[in-house]
Amino acid sequence: MEQVVAADTRFMREVNAAAVLRRLRSEPSMSVSALAKAVGLSRQAVTRSLNALAEEGLVEFGPLDRDSTRAGRPAQLVRFRAEAGHVLGLSISPQDLRVAVADLAGTTSSSRVVQLPSGLGGEQAVETLLSTIGAVLEPAGLTVGDIWFATAGTPGIVDPATGVVKLIPSMPGLGGDVLVRRLKESLGCPVYVDNDVKLATQGERWRGAERREDSLVMLHWGERVGAGIVLNGELYRGASNDAGDVGFLDVFADGDGTAPAAPGPGAAGRRAAGPGAAGPAARHPHGLGPFERRVGGAEIVRLAAAAAERDGDDAFRARIEAAGERAFDAVLDAVAAGAPAALEAIDVVAGRFARGVAAIRAILDPRLVVIGGPLARCGETLLDAVRRHLAGQPLGQPALEVSTLRDDAVVHGALRHSIGEIERSALGLARGGRQETR
Repeated sequence: MEQVVAADTRFMREVNAAAVLRRLRSEPSMSVSALAKAVGLSRQAVTRSLNALAEEGLVEFGPLDRDSTRAGRPAQLVRFRAEAGHVLGLSISPQDLRVAVADLAGTTSSSRVVQLPSGLGGEQAVETLLSTIGAVLEPAGLTVGDIWFATAGTPGIVDPATGVVKLIPSMPGLGGDVLVRRLKESLGCPVYVDNDVKLATQGERWRGAERREDSLVMLHWGERVGAGIVLNGELYRGASNDAGDVGFLDVFADGDGTAPAAPGPGAAGRRAAGPGAAGPAARHPHGLGPFERRVGGAEIVRLAAAAAERDGDDAFRARIEAAGERAFDAVLDAVAAGAPAALEAIDVVAGRFARGVAAIRAILDPRLVVIGGPLARCGETLLDAVRRHLAGQPLGQPALEVSTLRDDAVVHGALRHSIGEIERSALGLARGGRQETR
């Protein structure tokens, strides 16, 4: 019985310390009394938590607040030591690498985006990532010894407990443990690897327009389509850790006029494998699911080119062809510029995408659906089209927004996860427990 009481007391102190740390992290400094009032704990309980956090180097007691107008002894000030350590957020995709370093408060001090050539091997991509990390640390005046934790997001199905990439059709050379192993060897700190869309969902909740919804679906829409699902405030992974693999939804009846695109030898076909959860490649030569084949980047390029041909817009067709590997980006830029053929393509895929949103609504009934990834660049033009196509649905539909973080959501989610892991480690919380994603 005494052991149970001791364990319960220890857990209570960990929870109290977590509450104190989160509150203190949002302020330059606070008095112990003000902190106790803010978190709803006694001054004695807060002092115990602060002493434990000070031993971990996360907080420090400052001078007495002699400017205070209150009567009696001046208040003791305490502050969070954001500079005590740093974390890395990493994103790796077939198109680019994104690296950012931040202090323990989440303030980014240096970042970089590096475009990757098509067909780059897994080992080469990892080596490029490692050199990019060095290029990010140097201007911030940091070395790998200053990094306490690193988190990386990658396409595919990842075992978050081991960091092993189990399936990644878009970058097969990254399969297995090559990414997590090389990062650990080079950084000498704990490393966590997870699916990019799941991390993007955490980033969106943390930094994306200060979203705090406890019922949210983040849809990463680009070459592929994947989803991060938040239910009751928690990231839902599913029994096989690949919940949200919406690219394999099949919501189209045969003969409904939405024949799937057949990615050919062009740039869009070669690149039909961007961020997002991936299903078994054997289902399709390019690893694309039915939903992705009708709304993904390759299909958007095909539809835009076909519309340009019908409209006699030879200049736009030529731009698409000349863009080569970046044909998808060229079409998205044309949407922003108001090109009729590009807008027609977006309207067609928006109608198809709306079917997926309606299916998600029927099953999960989320409060909010956020569209991220490359299609977020289309902004209100895209949202208006999807909403219009959802208007006839019998069920009320969730609010729709585009991500404010766009392609940086993965990096921000990775930074947030790293900070959360440091907090749990400092407080003695076991890995795999409740995860704070805000």
